[in-house]
Amino acid sequence: MSSGPGAHSAPAPPTQEPSGKPSMFSSLRIRNYRLFAMGQVVSNTGTWMQRIAQDWLVYSLTGSATAVGLTVALQFLPMLLFGLYGGVIADRYPKRRLLFVTQSVMGLTGLVLAALTLSGAVQVWHVYAVAFALGMATVVDNPTRQTFVSEMVGPHQLRNAVSLNSANFQSARLVGPAVAGLLITAVGSGWAFLLNGLSFLAPIIGLLLMRTSELYPIAPVPRGKGQLREGLRYVRSKPELMWPIILVGFIGTFGFNFPIWLVAFTENVFHMGAGAYGLLNVLMAVGSVTGALLAARRNSSRLRLLVGAAVLFGVLEIAAALSPSFWLFAALMLPIGMMGLTFNVTANSSVQLATDPAMRGRVMSLFMMVFVGGTPFGGPLMGWITDTYGARIGFLSGAVISLLAAVVVGLVLARLTGLRLRVDLRRGRRHFAFVPRERTPVTGLAASQGAGA
Repeated sequence: MSSGPGAHSAPAPPTQEPSGKPSMFSSLRIRNYRLFAMGQVVSNTGTWMQRIAQDWLVYSLTGSATAVGLTVALQFLPMLLFGLYGGVIADRYPKRRLLFVTQSVMGLTGLVLAALTLSGAVQVWHVYAVAFALGMATVVDNPTRQTFVSEMVGPHQLRNAVSLNSANFQSARLVGPAVAGLLITAVGSGWAFLLNGLSFLAPIIGLLLMRTSELYPIAPVPRGKGQLREGLRYVRSKPELMWPIILVGFIGTFGFNFPIWLVAFTENVFHMGAGAYGLLNVLMAVGSVTGALLAARRNSSRLRLLVGAAVLFGVLEIAAALSPSFWLFAALMLPIGMMGLTFNVTANSSVQLATDPAMRGRVMSLFMMVFVGGTPFGGPLMGWITDTYGARIGFLSGAVISLLAAVVVGLVLARLTGLRLRVDLRRGRRHFAFVPRERTPVTGLAASQGAGA
């Protein structure tokens, strides 16, 4: 990791220094991170409940996959418009204090939507407005929460903590959709929104109980002109940051539109109800948790793993789009979830570890902006294709774009790191592999990544 302003602002407690290869749950030995993780699993469960209930409510009110896509787009539009400013704020102010504000606002949006739905007054424009308000809070919350992890665990446990964060989020996905499905069927969507609003008390209490003396605080960056442009120049100057972020943007925009596709497949292809929709989300979550936990065992984030996971993700999505039966489609949700999370965790940890701590908020805001900020474009587009040409064509188009992006970025990274693709079709051999290119000068990217490229 590069050193910079704030990189050594607090000494690491001896008990948190690495001792060989990290274990799968080594970050949980740190009290502050343990409090954070417990609070997040509660609020994440509520978040997944609201996501399922929100998509189902919009579809029930409108009967349109495009409307579902528009709701998702409005939630992520603020990230596209203001995401980089969120990173500037995250670098400029104490992150724990910022999280008090953002988590409170996000809980309030759930309570407002619950009041509207339970009172019977909800209209689709209400859902649109709440989704946009939630997106505005997320603009600051996402980069702040991402970078606060390093202040809780320090650089040595960062990769493990990022992986466990993803496992935490996806574990909540196992419970949230199932509970949401039961609530929607039994009493309606309003109760799911209410429980989500109340769930944000858990992370707020966790933040209050933290021991600030055990944090690794990064000195806030003083207010100054051009800080946003400085972050963009920084990423552009480092290929090991720029190309993974480009790949994340393509796959986030076109490959992760599951709220649209799963609703459309459940209703229009397989002619099933809310229970089946919840099952598909649970199966994807099982695969995602598995991928995140396997990532937590790794002590490195190789670019070849990043590209390989992206390629397999696209291939598996193509297979799902062409699946002739519900149960085959459902079974493919497991490996799709696994490869999607392997890709996401590897990209997140490799980008954070390659970034100067003083720039991390701005870099991670760009990371999250391209990952979820493309949704206002990709969501309505995929929704329109799904409505116009059918669920299979909609899913297939996103899968093909994701696969092509992974192949192109993989070839670019291989060239920059002095590697070439070797194809060997003989029996018992590794058929496809990247091997060193002969007499290739060592570039800055190759020097920083080495064999891990």
